Amino acid sequence: MNFRSDNEVGAHPGILEAVTKAFSGGSTAPSYGADEWTHRVERRLRDIFEKPDLVAFPVATGTAANSLALSCCTPSWGSVYCHAEAHIVVDEANAPEFFTSGAKLSTIPGPAGKIDQKKLAEALAQPVYGVVHHPQPAAVSITQATECGTVYDPDEVASIATTAHRHGLKLHMDGARFANALAFVGCSAAELSWMAGVDVLSLGATKNGALAAEAVVFFDPDLAREFEFRRKRSGHLFSKMRFLSAQLEAYLTDGLWLANANHANAMARRLVAGLTTLKGTQLLYPVDANEIFVILPPRMHDALQAAGAQYHPWPSDRPGERAYRLVTAFDTEQTTVDRFLSIAKKAA
Repeated sequence: MNFRSDNEVGAHPGILEAVTKAFSGGSTAPSYGADEWTHRVERRLRDIFEKPDLVAFPVATGTAANSLALSCCTPSWGSVYCHAEAHIVVDEANAPEFFTSGAKLSTIPGPAGKIDQKKLAEALAQPVYGVVHHPQPAAVSITQATECGTVYDPDEVASIATTAHRHGLKLHMDGARFANALAFVGCSAAELSWMAGVDVLSLGATKNGALAAEAVVFFDPDLAREFEFRRKRSGHLFSKMRFLSAQLEAYLTDGLWLANANHANAMARRLVAGLTTLKGTQLLYPVDANEIFVILPPRMHDALQAAGAQYHPWPSDRPGERAYRLVTAFDTEQTTVDRFLSIAKKAA
């Protein structure tokens, strides 16, 4: 019963098979992204996002995707505005600052992991533009789904994009769980990204069934002019790029990415439906995607731990209450969820 993270699960068999095929037969292929797999991935992304001029680049990690994308959005004296709990602030060991050569991350609060749009507008209205003593506003970054498991709908994304673009800033989306967000909203990939004003997307695959593969998707091709040099300089230009791209190609073929996300989301909803009927449990945030933040009574937590259930403790603002994060994945089995709920119910 491992609900610690969707990073801890394995890879989808279809993606493993695609990588094996890319290896098989002693085949050779052009290096550094000049291979047919990488070209096909970019064409598929153009079709999925309905954007014939987008450009996309595979990388191996989400940190690389975010940091390299942001490095194309800001000068070293710039400022990137993001939520106070954003992954780029809390979990990337200053990689965005490093890859941007010193740009500042300026945090904006907001409930349930979402940027407070009024506070963002106030921050961007400050009289710092062109003033040499201040970092210059350059970009806004939002996470989809957020670090609290909530999802920005297209109108919310468009509102943030409008505010950012009004001041000449670029909008970056950390889409480590973009597929889960898209599955929840039910719109098109285009409507949740560039049509809503996103300039560059870090499209995650690793959490949703890949071995290790992400894509940096530029909806504004001009923004990508320096990306290839930045990727090479960072050590993320793989010589055998086809093995990253083979993962992404399988991920994006026949709707696998959305099928995986729909399953993970469904298992989260099943957990929520069972847990919220039990006395003493309480959700910290709405559950839109595949992350659940919940208060569990001590007796229930102890029983689950004794049975081998795994999940992370999480800070709670309520004194004396113990909160936890549970994450479902593309391969979470219904029987596992039901076993977890059965133990919790008995303890309640």
